[in-house]
Amino acid sequence: MEKRNFDKICKDIKTLKIQSAENIAKAALDALKYRHDKKAIKKLISLRPTEPALRNCIALTLNLIEKGEKVDDAIKIVKNYIFEAEKKVEKYAIKLIKNNSTIYTHCHSSTVENVLKFAKKKGKKFIVFVTETRPLFQGRITAEKLTKAGIKVVFGVDSNARNFLRKANMFLFGADAITSEGDVINKIGTGMFAELAQKYNVPCYCASISLKYDPITKYGFREVIEKRKPEEVWNKKIKNLEIVNPAFEIVEAKNINAIISEFGILSPLDFVIEASKVWENKILEKLRKLLIQ
Repeated sequence: MEKRNFDKICKDIKTLKIQSAENIAKAALDALKYRHDKKAIKKLISLRPTEPALRNCIALTLNLIEKGEKVDDAIKIVKNYIFEAEKKVEKYAIKLIKNNSTIYTHCHSSTVENVLKFAKKKGKKFIVFVTETRPLFQGRITAEKLTKAGIKVVFGVDSNARNFLRKANMFLFGADAITSEGDVINKIGTGMFAELAQKYNVPCYCASISLKYDPITKYGFREVIEKRKPEEVWNKKIKNLEIVNPAFEIVEAKNINAIISEFGILSPLDFVIEASKVWENKILEKLRKLLIQ
């Protein structure tokens, strides 16, 4: 039964049944309840290569277990940190949302979704532009969840992003990873749209908990950009046709006005300094060794 539960969670993470970096990390923590031997850990951290929050949460949990915490208690502590961090992000982020403003977002980020719901709950009035996010249309998830919360959404195809950004007051997006240079790895299209936003003087903000910071990038490791199956783009075999389907791309730090985290509203490099202070020497040396082996 335990192996079956562990394998099901792994499958759900791998096949994208579970989406968003925080939800993936939480699911991985649940998997630890069933197995947390070395082989199981290696399997978990290999499921989604561009998800340092998954790896960091596992490392933090293992560190707590080594210090004497029971498995369930360690998992609860880490989940509670995520919850509290997310709430702090919401409180900082709504300071940037002005009444009667227009916010553009791309793909689906549970952090961004929660920020916008919190802003609505606090009486902020705004409209959200959302692009569909091909090929798996995660933007539709954002649109459905926000409209159900009573938020006005204007939805369009990805190639309509330019028209949306010209009318927007801010571009708000999530993160799957943040590098030691302050670059953000997020859904394909985000980097391109951030560059476009800068052209139109639209400020770009990344909303993310600090556990998405990947200190391994500080030591010469490049964040892996996950390649998805070509069939997601076009399920047709054609001679001489190559289909590329990267799931993510880099949003350069120079195109990001601030990263909104539990540490506050900081420039990308200031965020890295704070994240390094909190996490690097506490738990992640263990993870680096595990990844290198």
